[in-house]
Amino acid sequence: MVQLYNLHPFGSQQVVPCKLEPERFCGGGRDALFVAAGCKVEAFAVAGQELCQPRCAFSTLGRVLCLAYSEAGDYLAAIEEKNKATFLRAYVNWRSKRTENCRVCIRMVGHKVEAPFSDTFRDQMSIIEMPLSEAPLCISCCPVKGDLLVGCTNKLVLFSLKYQIISEEFSILDFERSLIIHIDNIVPVEISFCVGYVALMSDLEVLIVKLESDPKTGESVNYQPLKINNPMKQTEGISNETLQLDSDDFVICQKPVELLGEKSSQSGVSVTLESTGLDDKTIKYYHVQHLLYKRFAPDISSLVLSDDIKLHSLQLLPIYQTGSPTTDRKKLSQEKELLSLFCFFSLPHVGYLYMVVKSVELMSVYQYPEKSQQAVLTPQFLHVITSNNLQCFTVRCSAAAAREEDPYVDTTLKACPPVSMDVCALRIQLFIGLKAICHFKNHIILLTKADPEAIPERREPPKRLLSRKGTNVKFKTPPVAEAGWNLYIVDTISPVQLYKEMVDYSNTYKTAKTQSCIHLLSEAHLLVRAALMDASQLEPGEKAELLEAFKESCGHLGDCYSRLDTQYSHLALPYYKMSGLSMAEVLTRADWPLEDGSQKYERGLIFYINHSLDENLDEELSEELAAKVVQMFHMAEPKQLPHILCSPSMKNINPVTAMNYLSKLDTSGFSSILVTLTKAAMALKMGDLDRHRNEMKSHPEMKLVCGFILEPRLLIQQRRGQIIPTELAVQLKDTQPGLLVASVLGLQKNNKIGIEEADSFFKINACSHYGLIYPWVNVLISSDSLADKSYTEDLSKLQSLICGPSFDIASIIPFLEPLSEDTIAGLSVHVLCRTRLKEYEQCIDTLLERCPEAIIPYANHELKEENRTLWWKKLLPELCHRVKCGGEKGQLYLSSLKETLSVVAVELELRDFLNVLPEDGTAAFFLPYLLYCSRKKSLT
Repeated sequence: MVQLYNLHPFGSQQVVPCKLEPERFCGGGRDALFVAAGCKVEAFAVAGQELCQPRCAFSTLGRVLCLAYSEAGDYLAAIEEKNKATFLRAYVNWRSKRTENCRVCIRMVGHKVEAPFSDTFRDQMSIIEMPLSEAPLCISCCPVKGDLLVGCTNKLVLFSLKYQIISEEFSILDFERSLIIHIDNIVPVEISFCVGYVALMSDLEVLIVKLESDPKTGESVNYQPLKINNPMKQTEGISNETLQLDSDDFVICQKPVELLGEKSSQSGVSVTLESTGLDDKTIKYYHVQHLLYKRFAPDISSLVLSDDIKLHSLQLLPIYQTGSPTTDRKKLSQEKELLSLFCFFSLPHVGYLYMVVKSVELMSVYQYPEKSQQAVLTPQFLHVITSNNLQCFTVRCSAAAAREEDPYVDTTLKACPPVSMDVCALRIQLFIGLKAICHFKNHIILLTKADPEAIPERREPPKRLLSRKGTNVKFKTPPVAEAGWNLYIVDTISPVQLYKEMVDYSNTYKTAKTQSCIHLLSEAHLLVRAALMDASQLEPGEKAELLEAFKESCGHLGDCYSRLDTQYSHLALPYYKMSGLSMAEVLTRADWPLEDGSQKYERGLIFYINHSLDENLDEELSEELAAKVVQMFHMAEPKQLPHILCSPSMKNINPVTAMNYLSKLDTSGFSSILVTLTKAAMALKMGDLDRHRNEMKSHPEMKLVCGFILEPRLLIQQRRGQIIPTELAVQLKDTQPGLLVASVLGLQKNNKIGIEEADSFFKINACSHYGLIYPWVNVLISSDSLADKSYTEDLSKLQSLICGPSFDIASIIPFLEPLSEDTIAGLSVHVLCRTRLKEYEQCIDTLLERCPEAIIPYANHELKEENRTLWWKKLLPELCHRVKCGGEKGQLYLSSLKETLSVVAVELELRDFLNVLPEDGTAAFFLPYLLYCSRKKSLT
């Protein structure tokens, strides 16, 4: 099923100023558009929304039958026809051709170029002739490696892209004929090639195979020469007698077949490899893995078989691993790692999209409202042209690739819209007389021509025999150029702009609580996700904008799933987590009163809040929001109330409010002991000791232990990674220590708490005021050899108290002011206090001046996480300045500077590291750290 939305994915439109009616055209790379007409190719520069500018033009050997551009190598390949003979040529270094009359260099593939000619090749366009024993029918360039695959009648020929080194400073692009793929029983009309994956298509058949290398054995290919099969060879289920009958009396049609995976090897199409490469560096393919074979049956209901019922628009679409884009464009293609691969092909009224990496499966089927002529697949969309319409459909490539990249994407932490989601048509745009389409970057190239009404359409005689066998593929001679044609460039709008339109559109469904709202927001989410997967094409500002849109879309989807009471309501949790919204922000978005003014909280929102509170997030809800949570669970899931109230996030709940809701619970249907213990904790928080004692006495101790096992957070809570005893645990330590010990042992026995945690609990519960003295304090104290040893123990206790969790540092500072900073003891106390108050920069200045030997231990202990940046923003420039000034502490500053540089070289990327280094430094001094910084990525 295809849903239709009237959105606006198409933006600006401009006309390509070509002089003759285009016969073939293609685009690619950053800005290249090539248009072939007659015996000439015009190259245009396409940049943004500016006018399309002519770049250069060059003559061809004959009329161009097929064009293909490769971004890797920046070359243009063409099949050309002259005097009824076809030729294969590659145009290299075409950007250097300034005028049409400039000299060009023509050479044969593999021709060795001597060094004296290097200057000639550097500044001239080169044409590489690639001779073939059979006429080339179709070509395809690998988008990753730049290798060229050529389709002939009975075979495919692979030319590997390589570079011929002329000198140390200069190398030229070349090819090597490295592999012949012999294919029996199918004649390719279109082919597509991508890093070893080969797709080929005849009029009604599609075959996809993978060429696999075997680097371990290094054995040569045992190639057996193929027998050339007779075109009338016996086929499955058809005897020789049948084929020998007069073909005018019979129509022979084979049944439609779809074979996936290894079963596709049973198709009857044999594939055999013959290695011809001489260069050991060339990738050698030794095995063929069959992935897909699909055969269609023509519609014979009209008794006349139309030529129009043919497959078209075969395409392999790769999606690469996401990650930081490399800045070196020459290395870009080499560093791409294939994540997933998709194959598209189409009949006139239906298109098919398959995923072919790891598993081979049909992802989407596209039903067109009109007869299609051509289609192009992009990571975001499928663009289809009919005679008068440009149609834009959504695709599911990014959803499938997300699951390849992260198999755990559908969990409580992450989510992604399903691959099986219905596709939709975003736009049907009117264009009169559409003839052809191609796509590169965000540009759609369209050829339109008004059909002459006066000239009757000329057709070939209808076919009477249909089989895989065929003779040479014939190219139709184009009609004489007539008026009324145009070549358009239509730019698709930015993903963020279209995303915003989708979100606005979804608001029309918001109040209705329909699946249409989720569907459209899922489309918007996948649009942004697909754009983020192509990080190499993004500027830093664009990526930041897309990341913000991605988080926002997750928030919208979280809202949808939290509103709907469906089997997918649990998805509210992962989408809200991916959005980066806090629990408080989600709760403020959760006020959705019903039409009668009442409030209903669906299970998606309840599921999110319940899990978030159970995860002990370091987020404390306000008293108002905590009361709202209690009200929600009282209405939706009252049995969860005791657990909800024990969450650290509910610390600010008014105990009177909590006690009122607990009192309303019918304990016959709940664990009465858990309700009792929660009431006891709330009574203690209210200061009502009598009620607390009464609740604790209402059950024997062993039942109370069982209650603590059901909800350990009644005794122990984790805050910022530390185990903190609750107010109830502190009370039990004084009133019922035996119950406390038994309960903690019960928690440990039931794996609710670890042994180390239990040990730690019995120690922050014995005395929680003292903390472990920070290691840099000992370095600071040891620097004073004249210190009075009589007060050492008292000083250690004071330092330990300041390092402990109990004291509010700001409140005790007035009592410590009499301590002079002139002594090391006083200095240590004041620096400790400033550290606890997060005044790190002032502490760094003080230690650099008074005790430089303590600065690195201080930085190692304190400058972590969000304070990590102070290593290079504060400490590094201060040390550089003091080293330059010299003085008696110069050696201490120098050693500290070296250790600081070692840390910063690990933390920062090379470009950022260079930016923080002083401009007046000695290069030899900083060089080892720069080398390590540049090599650390490859080392990891």
